[in-house]
Order: sequence, then C-alpha cells, then structure tokens
Amino acid sequence: MRIVIAGGHGQIALRLERLLAARGDEAAGLIRNPAHEADLRDAGAEPVLCDLESASVEEVARHLEGADAAVFAAGAGPGSGADRKNTVDRDAAVLFADAAERAGARRYIVVSSMGADPDHPGGEIFDAYLRAKGEADAYVRGRAALDWTVLRPGMLTDDAGTGLVRLEASTGRGPIPRDDVAAVLAELLETPATAGLTLELVSGSTPVSVAAKAVAGN
Repeated sequence: MRIVIAGGHGQIALRLERLLAARGDEAAGLIRNPAHEADLRDAGAEPVLCDLESASVEEVARHLEGADAAVFAAGAGPGSGADRKNTVDRDAAVLFADAAERAGARRYIVVSSMGADPDHPGGEIFDAYLRAKGEADAYVRGRAALDWTVLRPGMLTDDAGTGLVRLEASTGRGPIPRDDVAAVLAELLETPATAGLTLELVSGSTPVSVAAKAVAGN
C-alpha cells in the first residue's frame, strides 16, 4: 500500500511511518519544513513539501495521486492560538479530504480527539480546538466518496506502547501511548471494514489486531 500522511513530522505520524515501512508499505509524509526531511527518511518515509495552510486542493491532490489511503495526522500543536486551530485542525483536514476525494484515494483516516464536537462550548483555546476537530470530523463523515474512519484517542502519553487497547464507539476517558495510537492506525489501514466508524481509543486489555477486527465485526 501507498499511504500519504498529512502532518508527516508529527509524533504519531513518525511512529506510524516506521510501522508502515517495517511491514513493507510505502509511506509519504506531507511536511512544510525542509529541515524535517531527514527525520522522515530515517523513519522510512518519503518527505513531501506541502503547506496545507496555503496549498490548493489541486496541489494536494497531486501528492495523493496513486495513494491507496490517506491519514490526516496534522495539528496546530501546543502553544498555537484559536486561529490556527481553525486553519490547521479544521481547514487543513477539510482540504486534505477534498484532495483525497479528487485523487481517488478513498480510504481516509482522521486522527481526531476525544471530546471533539462542533458545538463544544467554552472560550478557552482547548475549547476552540475541540470545536475545530468536531467540525472537521463532521465534514469528513459527510463525504460519500471516502471510506473514512475517525479515530479519537484519549490523553496522549509518551509511555512505551503495550499493544493492548480499548477501541470502541465509546470508551470513556483515559490515557493512550502514542505508540499504541500509531499501531491502531496501522491496523485500521488493513481493516477496511472499519470504514464509516467513529472510534474512541484508550489503553485497555485487548491486542490491537483483535480490537480492530472486533469493531469491524469480524
């Protein structure tokens, strides 16, 4: 498979790229900083320079041509204001979905956030983030031409992954190592029957592959 990842230098994306390369898949990561190219190559991925805050749908679609799947793992990141929550976490996700549709990359996975809701109340930056993620999720779920899955992890940690998770429509809040988020993404890419599902993810007691097959109904 060829998988194109938006936010290719993110902490989850780099982990995912390593997993994909290790199993023989071809990963390409969209980045906007040329200084990050070496990190992607070290992870076994092809770096692709593309700023999703300024690129056109046509430009992004060209990068997605021939892709078997697209993963949106970009984010404005900590320290960014409410404006960039909208331009990255919402608008870039919408742009990437439109580009995937145009390029014919039907399989589309979004790394969202637990609590994402377009109607989330509050005036803090994190509230704006949850609204932006919720609006992006709602847009993607309305794209009939995409075989989408929305993944909403709990509190992200840098603990070593255990390979044991709880992956369900509703899990309740909890932590999840970034290692395990990447492992679940890799498994979802090989589990097309999870298309059309919005899933929450926290640490649990079920092996990743078993959890993905369970929610897919296999």
